[in-house]
Amino acid sequence: MTVITVECLLAFDKYEDKEKVLNLMRKFSSMVRFAYKRLLEEVERKELKKMLSQKYGINTRYSDSAIFLAQQTLNSCLQRGQNPKKIVFGSRELFEKLKKKHLMGKRREKLRQKWEERRYGILYSRGDKSKEGNLNLRLVNLNNQWHLRINLGNGEYVWAEVVRSAKREKDRWIDFVWDLTQAERTGNWFAYAVRLKLKNGKIYAKISREENLPEITITKENVVIGIDINAYPFHLALAWTSRDGNLEKYERISLNGLLDGNMDKREYLSWHIAHQVVEIAKREGKAIVVENLEKIPKGRRGDGMPKIRKKLQKWVYKGLLEKIEIVCKRNGVQLIKVNPAYTSVIGKLKYAPIYRIDKDVASAYVIARRGLGFKERLPKNYRF
Repeated sequence: MTVITVECLLAFDKYEDKEKVLNLMRKFSSMVRFAYKRLLEEVERKELKKMLSQKYGINTRYSDSAIFLAQQTLNSCLQRGQNPKKIVFGSRELFEKLKKKHLMGKRREKLRQKWEERRYGILYSRGDKSKEGNLNLRLVNLNNQWHLRINLGNGEYVWAEVVRSAKREKDRWIDFVWDLTQAERTGNWFAYAVRLKLKNGKIYAKISREENLPEITITKENVVIGIDINAYPFHLALAWTSRDGNLEKYERISLNGLLDGNMDKREYLSWHIAHQVVEIAKREGKAIVVENLEKIPKGRRGDGMPKIRKKLQKWVYKGLLEKIEIVCKRNGVQLIKVNPAYTSVIGKLKYAPIYRIDKDVASAYVIARRGLGFKERLPKNYRF
């Protein structure tokens, strides 16, 4: 099981809305402390859940989440061999520093704010697949902008805009948004937990999901599809092979759409292409073979493609192949990585003339054959 966590800032249109959420966070933080003390007294979970809802006038899902955090804290104390009765919510280290009388002025005020934010600035809701991912803290796409719908626990809701953009190629936020978008489209939801925390007066949301990867069922025993990503002009070349290593058929997928738009748009399209590739593999019942991500050549001078090579090197090579790898794992498709050395040259000189195919398809064919275990080497006359 893999846990994926992303963090984002929440922006509120109205000051009153933010204050309502802050009040809820203070109430929930108190619920966690109350639940912790009752757990030490060995109060049963069912009874404690009822006590919390009655005492704080909040829905039972928040009560259940408060008990969950309290139990986690208790378990952590016991595992570390600490006395659970001496725990200080908000950090003992910060509390001990505040007790020192030599701290004055801004230093003390900053430390006090940090401790109070940790102690009182918590809100958590466990995920639920049957409730569109999360009932109390739910992500909703409104006019192409993600918002967090916050249940105040009494039937009233507050909406906050999610402020988050992709900052790098491997940003997990892009992965998460893709999965959310697909869930909205298909209705096949997944559970995600949301934890709000207060830091320097701002409210942040940490969103986590657990991912159970299925068993690999589509393997190279059913033969493979080789993929050459270093194709020109800017496309993927796919080549199907038979069990004896012969070329069966081939296909091309254009990547031109990835050259336009901002990073978020390019990353979204990359995910779309990755899913398209894996859907082909699932339909054909074949494993996928790609070049090793750590050994992909950067090109060479004089190959006539400096501009396209620069764009490819920047994000397509590893970015797209990493997405294909992730989607393969999620769909039980085997992904095989092979040495990329001389695949283009071997394909161009050896197989392109035989099958009357272009060098990119021929390169994908070489990659596929390597995935099946065939020894593909540079022709003797071209070895250095």
